[in-house]
Amino acid sequence: MVEHITGMLALIGVLSLLCQWVGWKLKLPAILPLLLCGLLLGPGLDILDPDAVFGDLLFPIISLGVAVILFEGALTLNFKEINEHGRMVTHLVSIGAFITWLCIAPAAHYLLGFDWPLACLFGALVVVTGPTVIVPMLRTVQPSAKLASILRWEGIVIDPIGALLAVLVYEYIAVTADPTTHVLYALGLTLAIGLGGGALAGYLVGVCLRRNVFPHYLKNTAVLTIMLGVFVGSNILQEEAGLLTVTVMGIWLANMRGVDIADILEFKETLTVLLISALFILLAARLDSSAMLDLGWGGILVLIVVMFIARPLSIWISGIGTSLTSADKWFLSWVAPRGIVAAAISSLFAIKLEALGFNGASSIVPLVFMIIIGTVVIQSLTAGTWANILGVKQGSAQGLLIFGASKFSRELAKQLQDKNIPVILADNNWDSIRQARMENIQVYFGNPASDHADTYMDLTCIGRVLIMSPYRQLNPLVSFHYQDLLGSEKVYGLNNAESSSARHQLSESYLQRLNLFGTNVSYAKIASIMAKGGTLKVNNITESFNYQSFIERYGETAIPLIYITKDKQVRVITSRVILEELPVGIELISLLPQEAQQQAEVQRQKDEQRLQQQKLDAEKQAEFITKEREFKHALDAQQRAIDKAYRKQQELAAFEEQQLQEVLDEERNALIHKERHEKNVEITQVLHNKKPRKEE
Repeated sequence: MVEHITGMLALIGVLSLLCQWVGWKLKLPAILPLLLCGLLLGPGLDILDPDAVFGDLLFPIISLGVAVILFEGALTLNFKEINEHGRMVTHLVSIGAFITWLCIAPAAHYLLGFDWPLACLFGALVVVTGPTVIVPMLRTVQPSAKLASILRWEGIVIDPIGALLAVLVYEYIAVTADPTTHVLYALGLTLAIGLGGGALAGYLVGVCLRRNVFPHYLKNTAVLTIMLGVFVGSNILQEEAGLLTVTVMGIWLANMRGVDIADILEFKETLTVLLISALFILLAARLDSSAMLDLGWGGILVLIVVMFIARPLSIWISGIGTSLTSADKWFLSWVAPRGIVAAAISSLFAIKLEALGFNGASSIVPLVFMIIIGTVVIQSLTAGTWANILGVKQGSAQGLLIFGASKFSRELAKQLQDKNIPVILADNNWDSIRQARMENIQVYFGNPASDHADTYMDLTCIGRVLIMSPYRQLNPLVSFHYQDLLGSEKVYGLNNAESSSARHQLSESYLQRLNLFGTNVSYAKIASIMAKGGTLKVNNITESFNYQSFIERYGETAIPLIYITKDKQVRVITSRVILEELPVGIELISLLPQEAQQQAEVQRQKDEQRLQQQKLDAEKQAEFITKEREFKHALDAQQRAIDKAYRKQQELAAFEEQQLQEVLDEERNALIHKERHEKNVEITQVLHNKKPRKEE
């Protein structure tokens, strides 16, 4: 029997890892392979019967696992972050969650005949979405950055809020279901222990962390052990108060000033992945296939209410007063897959309510699993098409994730941000991260290849990763992580493998990526250049100033880094890029060592001298042209004077000729008149002489 239990534990561990790997490899929510694995081992092949294998240990295992899950989720609920991520997120995790609860609880009551307390508990359970199912879906669908941010932060924040709501509803049901206790007294004691004890435990642990009471290597273990002790102690003082206590404890720690919980979160996330995977296989193996079929049309109708009534109603009401368009709201209305937390908590509550003799408690688990399967499968298959129809998918992601927040990385990030290119700087060095924050650069403090980074780092607009850190052991891990996530052609690294022995220890696939900015460019070289006064410069490559002109100005020591095309496409310079063939119309960002700056200064002086000489030549040319124009004007004026004198002479000659002609005409007319007069006189005389003869 012991060997059988040991074998089952080992099998569950191996299958948990395998399912997580399959989900990661296929870019699917891990909940799907875990669910299929559990159903196959349990109802399918009847290999795993959790109740028979673990017996009385099953309930403590599930109970402690859920306590860890709730505590880890509560550690992520920072109230400041809710306000930082916009009105829509704030509305969704408050008004939207309440509307969803009000829609689902009556549906479970009227469509499936659940009692009101059980219906309210079911409604609280399926309010939660969760980042474990949202993040993989967003990577596949790739909606706009605004919508992806809303969905991602809704999943992160609603996780502990929904869990807290479910715990409170359960506490009320558990107290009222016990006829031997006074309801108000028991409920008040539960809330006092849960809220007061959780706040006190969170405060004391926070003080211990702030004062470094625990050595570094014991910090994570101490917090986990104290949390489990508080959980058990609360249950001893008041039955079922432990879940509320650890949830409040986690929320208190997350919002306590001066307490660094980053390491604790990373440790808890690693533990939670294992617990969630194992728990989900166990819970799925406990499912009775006939119980899910017994839900019939009522279960399908509840699923329809969840997807087509509760979610759209919560989105449209929460979206009042926001800048979201109708297309944005319709897309958000369709994407709300339920996660593993709902399944784990529902199974624990079902076991406890069955022990209390609550009728219908066994129906909660299959109904929750039906909601999980329906929302995850249907929305995963259709969300991409729906985003295309609505036109809310983002274009090609042009942002950069830079691992290493050195001075060079910060300067490069600022240059890119000035061009409206999204940049995230990630580093384990707090001083570098703090400096980047002071320079208004988006940052992530920690390992960018961790589960915490996968959940909390917004990679919506990130299309490429630049590995530029001094951490030679961590660089390959980050590189391989993002090669699998974005593709090997989107990840670049500096050539830091300086010794031949080190290169023999690295894989060829990784070495092929060590060509960022050229094969001879290393982190040490860049750091040395920056320490000696190196600077980053943006140049416009045009027809008149091509790459050859760039080299003439700055010399061979200049290191081209990145260029931005006319249509705002980002291109990273590697050893495979032929620099002489850089297109025109781009903005080239380059690193200029002191030598390049000095050469540029010399070249600038030469250019100024050349420009000055060109200016003098231009002035002389202008002066010559002016004099030539003046001489021409003088010639033209002289010619006009000659032409005027000639015209006057012509006019005078014509006038004199006219006068002469008039004189001649007068003389001729006088002569004619004289001749006519004389002729008339002669005629008169003749006539006079003839008259006397006639009288005779």
